[in-house]
Amino acid sequence: MSVDKGGKIRCSFCERDKQDTAVLIASANGLIHICDQCAEQAHYIIKEELSAQTPNTKNPNQNFGAMQVQKPMEVKKFLDQYVIGQDEAKKVLAVAVYNHYKRLQTRPMKRYDDVEIEKSNIIMVGETGTGKTLLARTIARMLNVPFAIADATVLTEAGYVGEDVESVLSRLLMNADFDVPAAERGIVFIDEIDKISRKSDNPSITRDVSGEGVQQGLLKLLEGSIVNVPPQGGRKHPEQKLLSVNTKNILFICGGAFDGIDKKIGKRLNTHAVGFKTDKGAETIDKANMLKYINAQDLKAYGLIPELIGRLPVITYLNPLDTLTLRRILTEPKNSLLKQYEELFRIDGIELSVEDAVLDFMVEKAIEYKLGARGLRSICEAIFLDAMYELPSDSTARSVEITLDYAKEKFGQSSLAKLKAA
Repeated sequence: MSVDKGGKIRCSFCERDKQDTAVLIASANGLIHICDQCAEQAHYIIKEELSAQTPNTKNPNQNFGAMQVQKPMEVKKFLDQYVIGQDEAKKVLAVAVYNHYKRLQTRPMKRYDDVEIEKSNIIMVGETGTGKTLLARTIARMLNVPFAIADATVLTEAGYVGEDVESVLSRLLMNADFDVPAAERGIVFIDEIDKISRKSDNPSITRDVSGEGVQQGLLKLLEGSIVNVPPQGGRKHPEQKLLSVNTKNILFICGGAFDGIDKKIGKRLNTHAVGFKTDKGAETIDKANMLKYINAQDLKAYGLIPELIGRLPVITYLNPLDTLTLRRILTEPKNSLLKQYEELFRIDGIELSVEDAVLDFMVEKAIEYKLGARGLRSICEAIFLDAMYELPSDSTARSVEITLDYAKEKFGQSSLAKLKAA
């Protein structure tokens, strides 16, 4: 009862008099009252309770509770929305992610006596601009485990200027909000793995601190061991407490362009551009895409040490992008280049339309420059630059149409065309 014997109305929670409150809310029967301060406090308590129970939709990499197994076909279907082509690499990644989920879910229970499922780390080989990093970033969108992308080019052997190999796990820990059990079941993508290849096959008295030394440092991470990781990086905060992370259940995916490895593959297959051939089977070899024949022997010849190759048992490749694939990349994916530029103009209230002949012209130049999908963005920037510069200041502009003559003129004035001419 919130009414005392003197007839004064009080808050049923804090017992403040009505005159001491700004607002006093009564219940339907008039027997219970709550003041504005108690209402605010109750709202705060409810908000805290709900935030603790509701999954964090803003950062899905921090909702590591209940995992939903994504079947391989479901993973590939999701990748198809953002990445054009590369079906072989998509299948390999989809199966690897699915098996990783199954390993994490079945680990607490014994399926068969003395049977332990080992992880299968992956190495992806493909020319620049074919979609290695895009595949990794796209998979990160749908995963319910911590995911981190690291760059191998900044890694050096312990004790030298650069980052230690443990910094790879530091990024994973940060993405897992420093939840060690969650990080121990995450996935790490190491990009530019070819940049740490051994500089020479001949033994040397000098240390290869950014090549073979890094490969040797990665061995314990890839295979599975307990690693002491500095959460904030070891160089800038040497006094911090190290966290022990078990990498046994962390899936590693490595990617690299391996520029020039096609020559080593051709040498192994004994293919000749000219001359006589005695092996009739060599006639069926696709010389335009030598990467499809890659194996561990070629990676060893390129400069990866056998111990590292043995810890990356799954080898897959990405096809070079042809004219048809580049044309589809411009328009079909959810985040295609053309849709991105249309959105940029739409923000300023301008409708962008591009002739089909312009798209074919862009693809033609991208093939000429041999930069893959990244070359398409450079070409788009060169063609759209003046329009993006002038139209936002023109209050009367409502639409812009890019014709073939306009595209050729703007591209001819760009530094790209001058660089090619030089």
